[in-house]
Amino acid sequence: MNLPGRLKLIPCLLLFATILFSACKKEHSGDLTPDEELQANVASTQAEAEADVVFNSVFEDVFGANNDVGILGVGVISSPTPPPCLTTSVIHLTTDPWPIKIIYDFGAGCMSPDGHLRKGRIIATYTNRLTIAGAKATIEFENFFIDSVKVEGVHKIANTSSNTTVGLQFAIDVSAKLLKPNGNYTEWSSHKKITQTAGNITPQIAIDDVYKIEGNTSGITRRNDFIVGWNATIVEPLMKALNCRWVKKGAIRITRQNLSANSQWVGVLDFGTGTCDNRATLSINGRTVEIFLY
Repeated sequence: MNLPGRLKLIPCLLLFATILFSACKKEHSGDLTPDEELQANVASTQAEAEADVVFNSVFEDVFGANNDVGILGVGVISSPTPPPCLTTSVIHLTTDPWPIKIIYDFGAGCMSPDGHLRKGRIIATYTNRLTIAGAKATIEFENFFIDSVKVEGVHKIANTSSNTTVGLQFAIDVSAKLLKPNGNYTEWSSHKKITQTAGNITPQIAIDDVYKIEGNTSGITRRNDFIVGWNATIVEPLMKALNCRWVKKGAIRITRQNLSANSQWVGVLDFGTGTCDNRATLSINGRTVEIFLY
């Protein structure tokens, strides 16, 4: 996640388009046809990737808003060209310096430097600066959109660093829903651990920073008349270096909720072995598809 990094997938899974969207129907507890199994895995992968994009972005913005709450320079809020519509309000909840509530208000919307339009409010309550062990932030949303996707739910960040931790470490918990104008949606729950593995001796963000991402997620997504639930597990830690735009290695296993773990329809998204490039591969039932990251 970007402090550690974003997992961003282009819908080039449209390579499957000729077979994905025929004979769509709601998922049930019985077996699906091969075409439906493929559709279910691809829909789950796309929904998983989209949720990662949205909430990695939220993490970046809340952590990197400034040096008072985190580390200046992460995310779009503290970029050299921040969104022109953004206003920020700081509310002290007690007479002590902490906790504080910060409202990041994008108003009616504008384009951000990452190429996404944001509107509405992100509301973050911090117990301390997030670089401090034990600090927490709870993030909620008020009529907040990224592009046309409405974001609802709660996003929690906890600094779990300790005396035995080499670098920064965070627990990230998300329980949320993403809604699209056409009625499609994704309900998503995520628990991940992010650990800094290199670059910790430099106090600010540096090109030598590397982060390891571990954890699991689950969700339900609706794509037109097709509804599928899935579980996803990072089976090889995802490695994100700040001198590379993309995740350089690691793998995620994605399984339909009503599917056995040893089914041939379990998908594995593989980010490679360390090369800095914008490619990953999705393997399903003996098929391998190249996925382009953006």
